Amino acid sequence: MNSPTSGASFHDNPVIPGFHPDPSVCRVGEDYYLVCSSFEYFPGVPIFHSRDLVHWRQIGNVLDRPAQLPLPADAMASDGIYAPTIRHHDGRFWMITTNVSQGGNFLVTADRPEGPWSDPVWLDLPGIDPDLAWDDDGTCWCAFAGAHGPTFTGVQIARVDPGSGKVLEDPFPAWAGTGLQWPEAPHLYRVGGWWYLLIAEGGTERGHTVAIARARSPRGPWESAPANPILSHRGTAHPVQSTGHADLVTTPDGEWWMVLLATRPAGYSPKFHVLGRETFLTPVQWEDGWPRVGPVNLRERAPGALRPQEPAPQRDDFDAPEPEPRLISPRSRPDGSWSLTERQGWLALHATGGTLDRPGCTFVGRRQQHAESRTAVLLDHGTGRAGLSVRLSAGHHYDLEVAGGQASVIARIGPLRQVVATRAVPAGPVVLVITTRSARKWSVGEERLSGLHVAAPDFVAFHVGTDPEPLAELDGRYLSTEVATGFTGRVIGMYVTEGTAWFDWFDHGPLDDAPGRSLTTDLWPTTPPLFGTSRNASALIG
Repeated sequence: MNSPTSGASFHDNPVIPGFHPDPSVCRVGEDYYLVCSSFEYFPGVPIFHSRDLVHWRQIGNVLDRPAQLPLPADAMASDGIYAPTIRHHDGRFWMITTNVSQGGNFLVTADRPEGPWSDPVWLDLPGIDPDLAWDDDGTCWCAFAGAHGPTFTGVQIARVDPGSGKVLEDPFPAWAGTGLQWPEAPHLYRVGGWWYLLIAEGGTERGHTVAIARARSPRGPWESAPANPILSHRGTAHPVQSTGHADLVTTPDGEWWMVLLATRPAGYSPKFHVLGRETFLTPVQWEDGWPRVGPVNLRERAPGALRPQEPAPQRDDFDAPEPEPRLISPRSRPDGSWSLTERQGWLALHATGGTLDRPGCTFVGRRQQHAESRTAVLLDHGTGRAGLSVRLSAGHHYDLEVAGGQASVIARIGPLRQVVATRAVPAGPVVLVITTRSARKWSVGEERLSGLHVAAPDFVAFHVGTDPEPLAELDGRYLSTEVATGFTGRVIGMYVTEGTAWFDWFDHGPLDDAPGRSLTTDLWPTTPPLFGTSRNASALIG
C-alpha cells in the first residue's frame, strides 16, 4: 500500500479485484467479513476476512456443498447465486441470498465465518437481493427487490422468522426509488432514531447509482434523500464506472465506509470491462442526517492504520487434501471429476463432457484478478485432450489446448469457433502460459500504421513451453461483458474434454511480478493484432 500523506494513509481500488460483484460486509469486533455474488460457479459465495477493510483474504466459500447450491445441469451463464447479504446477530453469522436457477431466496448460518455453514433455510418470498435486519425487540425484517416485470413494485419488506424461514407477515411495499429502472440491492440499517434503506437503481451497467431513503419505522413512510443519488459516475469520464450495489459498515472508531461494485472499462468506445464487476471501498460522511459519498477513486484515503495480512500465494502446488478455496467450476464439481490423491502433488481432472461449449465440462479455475496478468500451468495430458482456458461463458472463451502431439489456440466467440493456430509439442509434461496485456501499450503512431483504432481493452497471448514468441495473440474485447453480456468476469482455468489430465501446479498473478519473466518481456509484434496473430495460424478471424 501507499505511504502516508499529511497524516493519512491511502489504498488502491479495487480492494478485491476481479469478478467479485455485489459485496456485502459486516464487522465483528475488529474483524470484517465480506461476501460476493458467485452466479453459476461452484463453490458459491466467496467469503473474505480483513482487519482494515483494505487487505482482504478469502477464507472459504459459504456454499461449499452441493446440498447448499443446487444448480441445474443446464443453468445458464450469469444464473445461479445473486446478491448475498452477510450479517452477525446474536452470536451467529447469517448469509441470505437468491438462487435464481432453483429455489429462490434462502439463508444459511454458521458459528464461525469459515464454516461449516448450515443447509439452506428457504423463505417463501419472491424477488431477489434479500437483506436481514433486526429491531431492538428481536424482530427480523427481510427487505428484497420485488420481482422484475410488469408488476414490479420496487423494494418490499416482510417480517420473518430467520430460524425457520417462516414469513410472519406478508411483504408490504417500501420504496420504489427515485424513478430509475431496477430499484434493487436493498439494505436496512438502524441509525439513531431512523431506519435507512439503501438501494441501487438505474441498472447495473453505466447508469448504476446508489440512493437512500429514511423512515421512523421499517413500515415507512419513506423519505428520499434530497441529494439522491448519493453516488453515481454515470455520464462522466471517470476511470471507475457502474458504481452501485453498496453496503455500509462502521469501524470500531465510529467511521463509516461503503463497499460497492464498480468496473474499470478500457479500450476504444464504448469501452469494455473484462474482469467483471469488482469490489471497491470509499469513505462516507454524514451531513444533516444523510450519508454523503464519492466519487470513488482508484486511490482513496484508507480507514485508519492499515493492517496488511499475509497475502495468499499466487501459486498452487496441489499439495493440500482439498482444492484451494479460490478454485471454482461452472455449476458443479462432481467427486469423480477431480482428485488430489491419485498422483501425489498433482491435480487430476477426468473428462465429464466433450466440449467447453456446453454445460457438463470439467473445468477448474480462478477469477482473473489483474488487468495485466500471467497464468501458467504444468500439464501432463497423457493421451487425452486438455489445456488452459480464459472463460467468460460457454459461448465466449479462448483455449490453449494440447492433444495428439499438437498445441492449439481455439477461439469460441458466440456462434463462431475457430482453431487460430497450432504447433507440434513433444510428448510428456508441457508448460502452458496465458498472458494479458493492456492495449494502452500501443502508441497513436502504431494505431495509424494499422489503419484501425486499437479497440481492445487488452490482448491475450498464448505461449507453449519456454518459447518467448506467442503461438497466438487475440483481441480481449470478445471476452468482455459488453460483447458476451451477463454479470460475470473472466475465469482462467484448467480443463479436460477427453480422458484424464494431470496438473502439477497452477500460477496466476500480475504480469510484472511473474516468475520466468523472459516469457513475457517482449511479446508484441510491430503492429497491433486485428483479432489474432501467429506465425503458425492457418486462418484468423477478422
